[in-house]
Amino acid sequence: MKRRLQLAGLLALPMAWLIGIYIFSLVMLLVTAFWVTDPFTSKVEPGFTLRNFEQLVANPAYLSTALRTLAIALAVTVLCILISVPLGIFMAKIAPTWLRAVLAVAITLPLWAGYLVKILAMRITFTEDGFFNAVMAPLGITGPGFSVITVVLTLTYLWLPYMAVPVYTAIRQLPPNLFDASADLGAGAGRTIRTVVIPLVKPAIIAGSIFTFSLSLGDYIAAKFVGGSTQMIGSVIASNINLNPPIAAAFSVVPIAFVVIYLISVQRTGALQRM
Repeated sequence: MKRRLQLAGLLALPMAWLIGIYIFSLVMLLVTAFWVTDPFTSKVEPGFTLRNFEQLVANPAYLSTALRTLAIALAVTVLCILISVPLGIFMAKIAPTWLRAVLAVAITLPLWAGYLVKILAMRITFTEDGFFNAVMAPLGITGPGFSVITVVLTLTYLWLPYMAVPVYTAIRQLPPNLFDASADLGAGAGRTIRTVVIPLVKPAIIAGSIFTFSLSLGDYIAAKFVGGSTQMIGSVIASNINLNPPIAAAFSVVPIAFVVIYLISVQRTGALQRM
């Protein structure tokens, strides 16, 4: 009995937060998505209607925004993987100790600064008279300006540590003889990465992708400052949260649905069981 009371006391606070704050807020969000807004007074009234969800599909602007946000989140995740795997191999198996420490600091450096500071840094970099155009001008190359590409690059810059750190940690635990055996069997660097490294560090990649994918889906500040006219799901939610809360609540369900579908897809691969 005493042990049960101790366990209950230990779990009371986290369970109160999880159920009383987090889950309750999500439930209220879902409930609000079925409410209606009076077109004359703009007052939100409790009720039940599927019209808010119908508008997400029927309205071409809403549908294109959802698909664009999904494409951006996937692009950010893929780009983070393409950077993190070779970087992790270099850090874990090739780089000397001092360089490994320098790269570890460089990877985690974005986490040291505030979110808006990093967004503004990317805005200054890719503005018309910014650093990128100044450096590339002699080569006749101009930057993407404020566009979807810049949004993808900015989100990659923001969320790369969440992918790079677990991937590096997983690669560092791989025995060196695996690379030697692969080379002895005639596999090049690219084939070794595809057939040896990636299958073994797949759980770490999956873990990192959950962060990069979900965080990118919920972001909209990057689109606001470096995306020009680019709209993301968060942009529509922010613009409707005061004018039409039920629509904002309905649209908030979309990234949740994307993440749930992604997690179900990942679970079927069996990668989550090895994490």
